[in-house]
Amino acid sequence: MTRALTIALDGMGGDHGPATVIGGADIALIRHPSIRFVIFGNEAVVGPVLAKYPRVASASDFVHTDVAVAMDDKPSQALRRGRKVSSMWRAIDAVKEGRAQAAVSAGNTGALMAMAKVILKTMPNVERPALAAIWPTARGESVALDLGATVGADEHQLVQFAAMGEAFARVLFNLKQPTIGLLNIGEEEVKGTENVKGAAQILRSSHLASQFHGFVEGDDIAKGTVDVVVTDGYTGNIALKTAEGTARLVVDYLRQAMASSLLSRIGYVFARSAFKVLSSKLDPRASNGALFLGLNGLVVKSHGGTDDVGFASAIDVAVEVASADLVAKIEADLDKLKQLGGAGDNEKTKTPESEAVLS
Repeated sequence: MTRALTIALDGMGGDHGPATVIGGADIALIRHPSIRFVIFGNEAVVGPVLAKYPRVASASDFVHTDVAVAMDDKPSQALRRGRKVSSMWRAIDAVKEGRAQAAVSAGNTGALMAMAKVILKTMPNVERPALAAIWPTARGESVALDLGATVGADEHQLVQFAAMGEAFARVLFNLKQPTIGLLNIGEEEVKGTENVKGAAQILRSSHLASQFHGFVEGDDIAKGTVDVVVTDGYTGNIALKTAEGTARLVVDYLRQAMASSLLSRIGYVFARSAFKVLSSKLDPRASNGALFLGLNGLVVKSHGGTDDVGFASAIDVAVEVASADLVAKIEADLDKLKQLGGAGDNEKTKTPESEAVLS
């Protein structure tokens, strides 16, 4: 950490509420001792949990809110009920007011996206925001987007996603020129939808041309063929949930195999350290925390079902991007695209609610 940062936390979000949020904040403070929090939530619910974590309490300001957005609320319902009074709204609004440099919530994704768009607004050259996250690969890590913020995307929106993802990868991985790939059903130029092929054509003539790898397939995500994988929210969310389910299945299979016989249990004793490394690499909590890109502010979405370890990872993402002034870097890249005619027209899709599908 090079400067003090304040992170706004939605204390009521997620399947487990304050226990996960405050516990995650405590872990994050060990990693980032200089950060502060402003926590929003119902005092009767959050207060007793906060009292168990004196380190978090001393590094936080707490703001009482009466309303909490339910995980199954529709975005329109959340906007009506929670507008300006819910813990989720107040956490995002803290970013707009400059009271915090980023907000983190494990709450309802559709509601979070809708509120973030209403409060922070999209950048001038962005039609639709994208949800971007870190994806573990054979080479290390990649950035994948969109993972659920926008269902369907035209060629200009996919190009915008590419520019935003490229800036995100530069910040996270300290790369000068991250490589970019468009997720497709094949590497051949004739394959794919017109929108995907159109996006490829624009990227080849843009300032990102030297970084554009071309089309990548589903197995290229795990291989780490490129640093940034670009797709629409519908396809991206399916790929994400498939990968998470497969990782859990592999871990379950290993546990069953190691407990299947006496010899297997003995073998596990000798290979325990190797299995711990594998389990750590397959643990989705380590890469928890997706960022809404394209907004005039930083909002990180934690998985709703994660625990305190996973929520701490989401705070890590918030600290990283806030420290690196990611919003300014994305704006600079989108300005270059606009000058080349590849950014599209953001006026046609400025609606208050998103088409978020991730839960």
